[in-house]
Amino acid sequence: MDYQGKVVAITGGARGIGLAMAQAFHAKGAKVALADLDGAEEAAKAFGGIGMKVDVTKEAEIGAFLDKAEAELGPIAVYVSNAGILRSDEPSWDAAGADDKAWHDSFEVNVMGAVRGARQVWPRMKAQGGGIFVLVASAAGLLAQIGASSYTASKHAAVSFAESLAIGHGDEGLQVVCVCPQAVRTAMLGDSEDGGIAGADGIVEPSDVAAETLAAIAEKRFLALPHASVAGYEKARANERDRWVGGMRKFRRMLMGARGRPV
Repeated sequence: MDYQGKVVAITGGARGIGLAMAQAFHAKGAKVALADLDGAEEAAKAFGGIGMKVDVTKEAEIGAFLDKAEAELGPIAVYVSNAGILRSDEPSWDAAGADDKAWHDSFEVNVMGAVRGARQVWPRMKAQGGGIFVLVASAAGLLAQIGASSYTASKHAAVSFAESLAIGHGDEGLQVVCVCPQAVRTAMLGDSEDGGIAGADGIVEPSDVAAETLAAIAEKRFLALPHASVAGYEKARANERDRWVGGMRKFRRMLMGARGRPV
């Protein structure tokens, strides 16, 4: 795709994966609009774009962001739904131990943030003949993340929603790319040096995630997998679910023995 002069809108765009996406698209000639809870306006200065404070749990704010982007930059060609959370206070040793608020927050941001974004941006894209919707999920949405039940469940739902978008609107001109990395060197890793369970296959840089995303768009792939090993894991999980669950239990025991905790 020729991105020269095209408008790319990114949620969670002030740092980490979102900022790397902005850098990658801008390097291809795109105009960039960034949304985040804080820092979006400052981050956007580097691209000559626009930034706006946006809470993706509030659909009106997403709509206002897109209105501003269209008014100042032009029609939205690419929408990157990147805003996400991992509740660090979830008790990692208890799969059902997180309180209702943790579950609610995970789904409100990781799933409904994307749903609200699609509600707002797809009608605009459809009116101009189509567009690209990128949903940054996680390998936890294809596999499972030990010790993070609410995150895992919400990311599974996010992947499912991305599939629904692709199936429901692909014939109408919407290209959907679902990005599913394991450990990425962002603030979400916290103080972990090795990425914990998510870092079993190494930690990639946000720029790697962005590069893989642009490659998936160009190659018309639904999945963007910055960690190539995830494809094999997903096949193994689907083919032999009982063996997969048993292997993950074994992995959890190993982590408990080595760290005294499952993450």
